[in-house]
Amino acid sequence: MSLLLAWATAAAVRGVDIDEDRAVAALTAAGITTDVVAWDDPDADWARYDRVLLRSTWDYDARSADFLAWLERVDAVSELSNPLPMLRWNLDKHYLAELAGAGVPVVPTTFVEPGEVLRPPSGPFVVKPSVGAGSRGVQVHRGVDGAAAHVAALHATGAAALVQPLVRSAAAGEYPLVYLGGTFSHAALRYVPQSPGEDHRSAPHRPTRAQRAVADAAVDAVRRRLGVPVYARVDLVADDDEQPLVLEVELVEPYLFLREGGDTAFARLVSAVLAAAARRRGDDVDRGATPTRG
Repeated sequence: MSLLLAWATAAAVRGVDIDEDRAVAALTAAGITTDVVAWDDPDADWARYDRVLLRSTWDYDARSADFLAWLERVDAVSELSNPLPMLRWNLDKHYLAELAGAGVPVVPTTFVEPGEVLRPPSGPFVVKPSVGAGSRGVQVHRGVDGAAAHVAALHATGAAALVQPLVRSAAAGEYPLVYLGGTFSHAALRYVPQSPGEDHRSAPHRPTRAQRAVADAAVDAVRRRLGVPVYARVDLVADDDEQPLVLEVELVEPYLFLREGGDTAFARLVSAVLAAAARRRGDDVDRGATPTRG
């Protein structure tokens, strides 16, 4: 199967994803012609691509309305990976409440909607925007005054505020578990910088049985609601009893720690892309539609 694929990035961070070169090479070696294209490139012709794979569109949260409009335009002329309904669901962290309702162990989370008043938990807590990426807009608070001002600033942008107790284990690091084609691929330990200017570091990690069970449950919940994700990253931390909790499920543009997974991780990404294209081709044939190119 031949495919023409766009690896969607952001102009300012093109090449910053250190997995990009090897991943593009692996896709190309499998017969998938791959162009690295900035999502907001005004000259990009998205209709010429069979699939658009979101990878390092890491500035979307600063322009979320523009980004969503772009997703809708691309979806009208090509195939997004992950698909648009999954992206919409994951762009807003209210999905954590849905996962918790499905029985997935999630860091305790409350949302302060615009117009509502912050009622902070006891002890240190984290406030972040319900739509955001990376650590932008994330602050740790130990009292209501500074936190209330932070929440008010988020509300002024039209965003809800997400409030979580500070999980002490997160200071040592987080455990991203990566799923490709809906199946567990590999995991990493991502160390949290301990001082300003310190680089993020990561290392391969063999997840515990408990970590796998929690991450599997999160991906299963996504699959039941929205179908099989081409890629997913489940970020775990541990509670005070050392039990894993979901901090976030990343389905939009997560860094996938492919180097930590080794050569087989790059091969699994290729297989996931091909499997998604084959599923789409089968759906088109079943409906009597014209199959996608390739």
